[in-house]
Amino acid sequence: MRQQQPSGSGRGQKILVVDDESSSDLMRSVLRRLEAEGFRTVVVQPKGPRVDGRQYETEALFALSDERPSAVLLDVRFGEYDEDRFMGLDILKKIVERDPSMPVLMFTQYAQGPYRDTAVAASLSVNAPVDFIDKLASPDEVVLRLRRLIGTAPENVSIGRLFELDAANGGVYCTASGERVHVREIQGMKFEILKELATAYFRSEGEVVPFSRLERFSEGEDSRASLRVRIREIKVALGKAAGREFGADELIINIRNRGYRLSPPRGQA
Repeated sequence: MRQQQPSGSGRGQKILVVDDESSSDLMRSVLRRLEAEGFRTVVVQPKGPRVDGRQYETEALFALSDERPSAVLLDVRFGEYDEDRFMGLDILKKIVERDPSMPVLMFTQYAQGPYRDTAVAASLSVNAPVDFIDKLASPDEVVLRLRRLIGTAPENVSIGRLFELDAANGGVYCTASGERVHVREIQGMKFEILKELATAYFRSEGEVVPFSRLERFSEGEDSRASLRVRIREIKVALGKAAGREFGADELIINIRNRGYRLSPPRGQA
């Protein structure tokens, strides 16, 4: 796999690229545009004398677990053989099995023509944020569609009347006793975790963020345990700023076997 470092405003979000034509002029222009926007591209490139769609599937699933990307850019077709015509849809289903919330933008030459219904129907059969884009689309459109799929936090997200997350400036603020205080303990990975939760809350109250989306911001061999520690530290920091203590079923709630969701403090919705 090949990685490029960010240089623009994409804030280092990783895009996993699974396409057997990643070295083509068309795809190189897309990769350059993504990297110029600040995304980190992770390109799946299996090695061997004869590389087929199944090898791309294996490498893609490995990278999904190892790299923990923010989204996947996936081609529908791999190779020239009939059996690989919809190989990307098989890969899509495997990705969704691993992480149902993973945004996937699918490159396809079947945006029109006799195979379009097959391709679109297969994508609709999975409960995941999946979109199609014509492979001849401009790099700017690819970036725009990826941003929409990934979803970005608005400039400010209010969490009840006590807290406000400033996504643009990377700060969390608490308003208690009429005074607005910067919660300085929440930065770095803690801020990214809270931003993921706040973005989901903004989209839909009660939306659960899967463990896999949050574990990207954890460290160590046991990422789930590390995530629990960070969640607890976030709640302690927010509680300290607000002059109260949040219990297990307040503010950030663990939804068994699924993930976490954000909930405004009681009496502060």
